[in-house]
Amino acid sequence: MRSVLVTPRWIGLHLLAVLAVAVCLGMGYWQFVRAQEPERDRVTNPVEELAAARPIGEVLQPGAYMPEAEGNQAVTATGVYDADARLLAPALSPEGDRGYYVIVPLVTADDTALTVSLGWVPEARADSLDRLPAPPEGEVTVTGWLMPPDKAEDGYVPMETPDGYAARIAPSVLVNEWPYRLYEGYVIRGAQDPADTGGGAGLREIPPPEPPQGVVWNWRNVSYAAQWAVFGGAVVVFWISLMRREVQDRRERAAGAGDGGGPGDGPGGGGAPPRPGADTTGPAAEAAEAPGDQVSVARTS
Repeated sequence: MRSVLVTPRWIGLHLLAVLAVAVCLGMGYWQFVRAQEPERDRVTNPVEELAAARPIGEVLQPGAYMPEAEGNQAVTATGVYDADARLLAPALSPEGDRGYYVIVPLVTADDTALTVSLGWVPEARADSLDRLPAPPEGEVTVTGWLMPPDKAEDGYVPMETPDGYAARIAPSVLVNEWPYRLYEGYVIRGAQDPADTGGGAGLREIPPPEPPQGVVWNWRNVSYAAQWAVFGGAVVVFWISLMRREVQDRRERAAGAGDGGGPGDGPGGGGAPPRPGADTTGPAAEAAEAPGDQVSVARTS
């Protein structure tokens, strides 16, 4: 007899189960690979040497979108500082201390400016821009590291905002403060020509940190991969349980059919089976089969 598990109905169920398991395994593997990839909203390029700096125009254009992959590149830009437009943007030091970046627009054309971070100052000294040294006058060439715009979660929110405060270094914020067409990113100053003769005094130069090395696990994606593995295991368990139940039901039905017998067998079947060697034909057999006729047969004999 053909197995119950190879009928057209079950073949369709087998294919559906295999497809479901394959989808779960594929999605789990994809999430596992994603868990090892660097986050897309983080800078992953190594910090370039300033000696390898390129003109800003070769890397980024004013108003153009800057992807995270462009971060940490060494660039140069020439222009004039708009000292009256200095602002303070909250930032944490590498040690976790609260403070501010002193930022200023470097005007490179009539209506175009590049945001430059001159350095970092602790929160206690940032109560007023007047207490901070002004950047140099005249044309300067700045060499530094190009960074993508800050995101809202990168900084912190101070209890009291000083004069000339900007929430973060981003064109969406600075466009309301400066009358210039801005580059999407900003530059952390590393060197300047001519050299600063006092405008940077009291400001701490903080170069961008090196991106993390090796694999940085994204545990959210790891949990997604584990969930897909659980789903795949559940499909296999459900599939096996269905097959076992079907086989068991078929065996029980087959056993019931084998034990049923004819209508004259068993209790209430209408009589006992004939004795071995007994004549099952003739008048005696007919009399045995028809008890109601036994009296008439005896009288006629």
